[in-house]
Amino acid sequence: MRTFTHSKWRPLSYGTLLLISCVIAFSGYLGSNMRLPVIPLYARSIGADTVQIGIINSAFLLVAGIMSLPMGILSDRFGRKLFASLGLIVLSVTSFLLYFSKTPMQIMWIYLFFGAGLAAFGPTMMSFVADFSPKSHLGRSYGWYTTALYTSMSLGPAIGGFVAQQRGFLQVFLISGTIIFLTFWVVVLFLPPTHLIIVDRPKKRKPSIIARELLKNRPLLSCWLVTLGGCFALGMFVTFLPLHAQNQSLTVWQIGLVFAVQGLSNALSRIPFGHLSDKVANRSTLVVIGFIGFAASMAGFAISKSTIHFVTFAIAFGTSMGLAFTSVGALIAEVVSLDSRGLAMGGYNTCIYFGMMASSASMGGIIRKIGFEGGFFITAVINLFLIVFFYLLMKEFSRIKAKRPIDI
Repeated sequence: MRTFTHSKWRPLSYGTLLLISCVIAFSGYLGSNMRLPVIPLYARSIGADTVQIGIINSAFLLVAGIMSLPMGILSDRFGRKLFASLGLIVLSVTSFLLYFSKTPMQIMWIYLFFGAGLAAFGPTMMSFVADFSPKSHLGRSYGWYTTALYTSMSLGPAIGGFVAQQRGFLQVFLISGTIIFLTFWVVVLFLPPTHLIIVDRPKKRKPSIIARELLKNRPLLSCWLVTLGGCFALGMFVTFLPLHAQNQSLTVWQIGLVFAVQGLSNALSRIPFGHLSDKVANRSTLVVIGFIGFAASMAGFAISKSTIHFVTFAIAFGTSMGLAFTSVGALIAEVVSLDSRGLAMGGYNTCIYFGMMASSASMGGIIRKIGFEGGFFITAVINLFLIVFFYLLMKEFSRIKAKRPIDI
């Protein structure tokens, strides 16, 4: 197995680098996601209405979506370690600033910087994993890395909800900031500079040429479109489910539990669904099934009245996420050429953030008029509508592929 050496660094094997990356992802996202179910409730406690809460969540998603691509490009030029460190510092500082926030407007401004930190940290670490992974190990690398990431995303809300109920909202922000700050030091002390670990890649074309090519790739655009719809549903879940569940008399800890089972079912399903995606003849079928599960889960949340209802549909939602997004990621790699995958995946991440942002920004006003139940039903209908477009576009691609396999 390949090792990496330098005068200031001991040899680091592929397994060691993967372990370091998983630890960084786990702790960084654990600290960040402790805040997810708490922020809407804390904002409400200091006077924010439903629309303002939606704007607060959409603020960081907008910034994260806009900045993900340029941050990735900058990390290519100046190094992964630098931008991962900067991202963690910003994430840590925003947590500590939330402790001192007193108005919804202050939370919104803090969350703008939270989005910038997330854009610097998330795509950079994903790129770092690709840098040290041989081609033969990319699948298992991302399997382990995303499992660590989504496990932390399931535990974070549960821990945050428990701390909020036992110690109050403000203690969540202090603990979150401390965890992220400790993760920063793991990056500084243990993450080697990019130039010491990078695996040689084929020479790539100019990004402008690749971008023009991708904009004409209808199967890719359909993948982006359905990702946008799925993350519209995810934004609905993250932003408004805590408020809907609270209206149904769930406690803060029970709301955290709902987030935890959703994230855990998402994390645990990714590796087996990844293997399944490699074995089926047509991955788009799994994508359709997964996103139908999204729509059904949204409708289920609309009619939920008790903890067991919310937990049941959260498991269904998380499992659907594992199936849909694992298959979409593999499908994107299948429908683009090798030197286009970086920008294609960048667009995929932008659709994730923009989908969640659109939901947070738009659904608050709709919910104020028709209620949470109507809002979740509308989200289900939007997903079903986009699934039809995806199916039609990918059906055409499947016919072409059957005649002449695409060159990847």
